[in-house]
Amino acid sequence: MKYFKRFIKWFVGILLLLIAVAYLTDYDYILKGVRVVYFTGHTTAFIDDHVYFENDTIQAAPQRQPWPSHSQLNSEPPTETLLETHDEFGTVAFLIIKNDSIWHEYYAEGYGETSQTNSFSMAKSITSALLGKAIMEGHITGLEQAVGDFFPKFKNTGLTVGDLSSMASGLDWEESYTSPFSITARSYYDDDLAETILGLEVTETPGESFKYLSGNTQLLGMVIQKATGTPLADYLEQTLWQPMGAVQPVLWQVDDDENRLVKAYCCIASNARDFARLGKLYKDYGNWNGERLLDSTFVAQSIQPRFEESPEYGYGFWLSDHLDKKIAVMRGILGQYVIIIPEDDIIIVRLGHQRGARSDLPFSSDFYSYVEEAYLMLDSNG
Repeated sequence: MKYFKRFIKWFVGILLLLIAVAYLTDYDYILKGVRVVYFTGHTTAFIDDHVYFENDTIQAAPQRQPWPSHSQLNSEPPTETLLETHDEFGTVAFLIIKNDSIWHEYYAEGYGETSQTNSFSMAKSITSALLGKAIMEGHITGLEQAVGDFFPKFKNTGLTVGDLSSMASGLDWEESYTSPFSITARSYYDDDLAETILGLEVTETPGESFKYLSGNTQLLGMVIQKATGTPLADYLEQTLWQPMGAVQPVLWQVDDDENRLVKAYCCIASNARDFARLGKLYKDYGNWNGERLLDSTFVAQSIQPRFEESPEYGYGFWLSDHLDKKIAVMRGILGQYVIIIPEDDIIIVRLGHQRGARSDLPFSSDFYSYVEEAYLMLDSNG
C-alpha cells in the first residue's frame, strides 16, 4: 500500500508538471485535444465533436424551402456494393438528388434528416462561396486583390485572395493531421486562431502551384470578414444560408468564447439536406430558383482547374472527371462529400465516420464507389 501511494503521488506530480510545461510553452491546446478526443473514447476528430466547442449559430431561413421528394423516391434499392461501402466506412447519411428532388435517401445509426454533423473541410468550399459573394457585392475587387490590402503584414508578398482560395499561397503552413504539435492541430483546438494565422509567413512564390493548406482558407475567411465588416457566420446567414431557404439552423465552430473567430477552414455542423443546397447553388452556377446569389462567371471559374498540372482543384472545390463527368466536390476529411454533376442535374451527399484508403488518385476509394453506385441505381431505374 505504501508503494502504491508513492506511485500515485509520483504520477500526479508528473502529470501536474506536464500540464504546467504545456501552459508555459503555449502547447496547452493539446490538453483540450486530449479532453475532446480521448476522453470521449475517440482517437481523432469525430463527426459529433461540435458539442465540445464554442459555436456561432446561423439561423434557418424565415421562409424555408424544403427539398421536394422525387416521384420515384427510394424506388430503387441501394446496390449491394453501396451498402457494403456504407457499412465499412460508417455512412450516417446518403442522398441522391436528381432534377432538384430527393431521389434516394438513406440514414443509419440513429441519424436522420435533422441530425447535425461536422462538415470538416467542406467548409472550405462554403468560405470560397462567401468570397464570391463579397466580390459580387463590391467588398473585394476580385480574385487578384492583394491580401496585404486587408492585413499589412502581407503587403508586397504578391499574395492574393484568389491564391488563398485556390491553395496557391506559398504560406509556411504544415498540413499534418497526426502530430499534436502541428499548426493544424493547434488551429483546431487553440483559443486564438487569428494570432496563429497572422504568425504565418509567405516563404514560396504565391500563385504558381497548388498546395493544399487549411491555413489558406482560414486567412481567406479573415479577409472576407474584414472586407465586409461582418462576422463570417452572420455573412453566411444573410447572403447564402437564409436566401437558399435552409430548413435548420447551423453551427460554425469558433476558436473561443472571447474571440469568436470561426474556423473558416472547417467545422460547420449541419444536415445532409441543407448541405446539399450548396451543391444546387453551384450546379446552377449561382442561381437559386431564379435569384442570382453568386456570379455565374465566378462559379464557373471555381469549378475549373486553376493549374494545368493540378486538375484536381479549382477555387475552393475539388474536381474529378470520373466516369467522364465534370464533377465538383465539397470534401471533408472523414469522407464528407457534396458531389455536384451539373451535366446530369445530380447532387450526391454523403456524411459519415470514415473515408476509404488513399492512393495516388486525387480521391480516396469510397468517393469513386459513391459516384459509380449512384449511377448504377439511376440507370437501373431508367
